[in-house]
Amino acid sequence: METHVKVAGWLWAILGALSLLGALCAVVSIAGGGLISGEQDAILATGITAAGVGGFLILSGAVNLIAGIGLLKFRSWARILASILAILNLLAFPIGTALGIYTLWVMLTKETEPLFQS
Repeated sequence: METHVKVAGWLWAILGALSLLGALCAVVSIAGGGLISGEQDAILATGITAAGVGGFLILSGAVNLIAGIGLLKFRSWARILASILAILNLLAFPIGTALGIYTLWVMLTKETEPLFQS
């Protein structure tokens, strides 16, 4: 099961890194659209939208990345965090669902418990 925990850790870390990259792209594209129009109201509205979308993606990406790194280091809190994230990602079909099911299977298996009791 140690291998499965490491695979899950890498998958969560990769998802987190991709979310952070997506946040950067979203902020640049949303903010850029408002700047192109040149109107004050459009610039303000797109700035607020970019901050909201970017903030959410940065937060979720950071949490995913932290969970992945914690799993790779076999931290007990990472097992709980990854299980919560797995449940939340079950609705994100198809990749989130697959990752959620795999993570729940790995984290809830009795053979996994001793790995996190250090």
